[in-house]
Formats: sequence, C-alpha cells, structure tokens
Amino acid sequence: MKTNIIIFIAAVFFITSCKKLDVTPPDKLSTNNFWKTAADADLALTGLYGTLYAQNGQITEYAPMWWENFSDNSYSQNNQGSSQQSLIAGLTSTIGGFPTDNSQSLYANAYIGIAATNSFLVNVSKVLTGDKLNQYKGEAYFLRAFNYFLLAETYGNVPIVTADPVTVDFKNKVSKSARTDVLKLIESDLDQAIASLPNAKYNTGHAVRASAQGIKVRVLLFEKKYAEAAALAKTIIDGGLFSLNANYPANFYKPDQSSSPEIMFSVQFQAPAAPHNFPITIAIIGAGYKDLQGTQDMINEYEANDPRKTMTFFFPGDTPAKGWPFPNTVGTPGVNNWTQGFYPGKKWLDPKNVNPQPGMLDDQDYVWLRYADIKLMYAEAQNEASGPDASVYQQVNEVRARPGINMPPLPANLNQADMRARIQHERRVEFALEGLRYFDLRRWGLAKQKLNGFIQNPLTPAVKTIYKDNFDFWPIPQNEIDRNAPVLIQNNGY
Repeated sequence: MKTNIIIFIAAVFFITSCKKLDVTPPDKLSTNNFWKTAADADLALTGLYGTLYAQNGQITEYAPMWWENFSDNSYSQNNQGSSQQSLIAGLTSTIGGFPTDNSQSLYANAYIGIAATNSFLVNVSKVLTGDKLNQYKGEAYFLRAFNYFLLAETYGNVPIVTADPVTVDFKNKVSKSARTDVLKLIESDLDQAIASLPNAKYNTGHAVRASAQGIKVRVLLFEKKYAEAAALAKTIIDGGLFSLNANYPANFYKPDQSSSPEIMFSVQFQAPAAPHNFPITIAIIGAGYKDLQGTQDMINEYEANDPRKTMTFFFPGDTPAKGWPFPNTVGTPGVNNWTQGFYPGKKWLDPKNVNPQPGMLDDQDYVWLRYADIKLMYAEAQNEASGPDASVYQQVNEVRARPGINMPPLPANLNQADMRARIQHERRVEFALEGLRYFDLRRWGLAKQKLNGFIQNPLTPAVKTIYKDNFDFWPIPQNEIDRNAPVLIQNNGY
C-alpha cells in the first residue's frame, strides 16, 4: 500500500474510531462534526493510544514479547511465522508477517499511529487550552516518537511525515529521510513530551514524564550518546518515583500490573472490551502456535541459582503442587505436544487462569518500559562513558538483589570490557521474553556474531539461523517500494 494512502486510511481510522463522520470528498477528511468540545479531545487521545492495540485480539509488533523470536532467546513452532522464516531463510522484502505484510507490518501500523498523532496535534488546540492542552500534546508527541523510534531502529531511513493528513496531497509520493533526521525528530518530540507531561507515577495508562525520559534514554543509547544517556537515566533514578517490584513475576499479569511501582509505560488492555489472545497463542496444547519457547542457549545463560529462570520458563514438575494450576493444558518441555529441545514461556501467563481453553481472551498489559531497564541502561551508558565506577556496580547489583531474586553482587574490580559483558548478561536474563534482546544485539553490533549460524535446538543441529550485515535494518515492504517508485528506494541488500 502506498505510504500516502496508508496515511489517509490511518486518518479515517483515527477520526471515525472516535466519532462517525461524513467524508466528502472521499480523498479529503472533514472535521466539521468533530473537534467541537473538550470531550472530543478525550475521545481523540483515547484513539491515539488505541492505535497501539492488537486488532481483533491478534498479536502485533506492539506485543514486545513477539520480538523474542527474532533473537537467540526464543523459537516459534509456527514455521510459517515471519520470525522463523527470517531466521532460517533470511529477511526479504516479501517475507510476510509484521516485517513486510501489507495488513500487519510494523511499517504500515506505525504510520497509522503517526498519522493519527499528526491530526491530533493540528486540531486539539481548537478545544483545549492551558495546562490540559500542553499535557495532551505531550502525550501525542510521546506516541509519535515511540512509533518513529520503532521505525528508525527497525528500518533505518524512513519517510518523515508530520503534516495533518487532511492537508496531504495523496498524489505525491514519499521518499525516505536520513536516519539522523528521523532521530532528531524523535528527540525533539520526546523533549516536548518531557516538558509537557506530569512528573508523576505511571498508573493510568497515560504517558508521564518518566515514560518519555526512559524512551529517550533508549534513543540515546541507540545513537551511542552514552554520557547523555547516563545523565538522563540518573535523572529518573534520582526522581524517586519508581522502584523495583518486590514480586518480579507480578509485572506481567493483572491485576498486579496495575499497582506495580516498576512499570513506566505499557500498552494497556481491559477484558472484555479490549482483550488479546496472547496466552492462547503460546500456551494451549494443540490450539496455540507455541510461539514463545525458550532456546537451550537462553536457559544456559542463567546462573545456576537465578530464580528468574523458573519464573520465566516452564520446566518439568511445574504442577499444581508447585502453585501452577495448568497441569493438563500448558505444555512442559518435550511432552504434551511441545517441541522437544525448547522450554515453554511462563512469563506473561496469569497463574490464576486455571486450565485456559481455546477461545480465551486475556488482558495482560504489554510492558514496554520498566524501571529495571532504566537502572541497567544507566549502568551500560555510564560504563561506556566513564568505566565501571561505583554507580555502575550499584545499579546492576540492585537489580540482581531485588526481593525474591536475591542474586549475589558482581565481583569487584571488573574492567570496562568485563563489566560490559556482565551488563549484557544481566539484560538478557532480566528481560527474557520481553522483546529487548533482538534490538540489544543489533545495537551492540553482536547480531551477526550471535545469530548467523545459531543452532536454535541442539536436537536439530543442522538447522541454523541466517543473519547478514544488511539485516541490521529490515527491508521496506516491497509493496511500498513498488507503489512509491522511483522515489522510495529499498534499503541496501534487498
């Protein structure tokens, strides 16, 4: 679908999802019946967050755990899935799934969100003023930056579109902007969000100042601006609004998520009005795709006494006697129709759902930013900028010493390279099945080393993954290239 047509459809989706409109003529949007009262701004802001939801309960790129299957952490038994295809056969511009599929690609969905945000920013001042206007615009700038950063770290150079979709000339084709310019826009949007959002805890589903600060720390790390990243992460830490949850697994299911002091941004769901089918996708024997199975390499990464291992993956003996009420429905390694050599994912599954059945919809929030990430991003950035000083040790050790985890502190006198390896290890085990590993490997320049020739399952050593240098940035979906040619040019190597 041509990029400018995507933007038009996005605008139709955004406005009509809030209030039914007559669209005349069909290539232009009318807002005469909207943006009349402050209540319209509330509906429109809800619509912005709604662009992050899974449609019809399906898993999308906004489900962070799904990205694990592009890494060495997890395997999808769904052999036709885009992640498994891209690992075994290599990325292409027509591979399907959310890399390139016309109906569900990250590229298309992100621009839907961006178009909705652009329309919101142009119109919201018609019905709001003062502090409320600033806050609402801050949330919009945050969401636009969130989408653009997904695009930038995934595809590299992408088109910058900031105009109101109503004013877009749909006959014009859109070309890519330099990644440096995309990142400048992201930083600018996040700065505006930081200046406008409330300095508060995250408990309503609406972004707060620390949400924008935390995403900006990620952006700065991606750009290797280590001193800036460390300084901003320290600002969040010193602010004292967030803390590590004493119950690690409770970050990943309801209702505990709603009161977690650690969650800083998430895509929030509420059954039955806004549910998703993630537990069925990974958990149910025979009915699910078994899309989240830990690799032996992932299991081997854990230190012997690290309780996060059994909090994240199923192992033989996970029975009601051990407090897990899924004896007949959720698989265990190598049995119950699960793939031998892998470990079913436990993180994100609510242990209160006894024997979930096909058709069940759930509403765990998709957590995109936790305070533990701020602490480990600080440690990484500070170690790169200044070496392994006492503050680096403090932040890593505090994550390891979380109540219920109680891992021992790091050994003293590590050099910078050794500390770097320790931080990379800690990120892998702390955030397993949370979607960060794939982007971490690419950011560290380790993706080819770890993913080219990687054996997902020791029982099938002949099956190895493929990762080429150009895979550091995905191909633009081929249908976008075709319909915007010759203006929109494919990324190198595809």
